[in-house]
Amino acid sequence: MPEGKPRPKPASGKAASSRAANAKANSKAEPSRAPRSRGRHSTLVLLLLGLALVAVLFAFVYPTRTYLHQRRELNAAERQLAVLRGTTKSLQHDSEKLQTDAEVERRAREDYGLVRPGETPYVLVPAPPTTTPPTTSVP
Repeated sequence: MPEGKPRPKPASGKAASSRAANAKANSKAEPSRAPRSRGRHSTLVLLLLGLALVAVLFAFVYPTRTYLHQRRELNAAERQLAVLRGTTKSLQHDSEKLQTDAEVERRAREDYGLVRPGETPYVLVPAPPTTTPPTTSVP
């Protein structure tokens, strides 16, 4: 022991007995707190794990869902674009054909029933449907 410090004296009397009683009370009180403390600790751990799971869902699942939804929309838009390009090509072809006099005349005759001066138009009218009366047998 260092030379300059006095040695602690052993406790005697009332003070010693009260310290001993406090030490016993503390040792008895701590085990009773331990299960409660463990319960709170496990609840806190479960809560933090739940929050971590929610964070993972927001960080990965929601963007993945959004990405897949956008891919479906993109595929649908590409299909529609292909159809529109085909329609555009067909309309351009028809437009080029309509630049000739022969095509204009053909369409005028077929679609509108126009004729040249001096021509006699003939229209074929379908025959009216024939109906036969139902046959009934008389006994």
